[in-house]
Amino acid sequence: MARATNGPASRKRRKKVLKYAKGYFGNKSKLFRYAKEAVQHAWQYAFAARRKKKGDFRGLWIIRLNAACRDAGISYSRFIEGLKAAKIELDRKVMSDLAIHDDVAFKALVKAAQHALAEKAAAAKKA
Repeated sequence: MARATNGPASRKRRKKVLKYAKGYFGNKSKLFRYAKEAVQHAWQYAFAARRKKKGDFRGLWIIRLNAACRDAGISYSRFIEGLKAAKIELDRKVMSDLAIHDDVAFKALVKAAQHALAEKAAAAKKA
């Protein structure tokens, strides 16, 4: 009986890795041993970047909110403090979108935050 090898599956696996490494420089796109290592590193970086992207977007929304808040005459931190005091629970993505596309709604949020801050300060003076 003929000796059975796993040749077709091995070739398929190697071709798949080389396909992933297609645009890489030098041996990393031509030779399986080096391509495999490069592809594994690329997948590690991609995994980490998918998590990092979430923090990057949050930072972008905060920068946009800070700019819009300062145009409205309040700092970002005071704005967030006022929203918490007013018990308004909107995430930063939605508020950033409002600041860009719906100026009237964002100004209403700023007024609500300022009003809640004034009430908080008045309650603190009484106590």
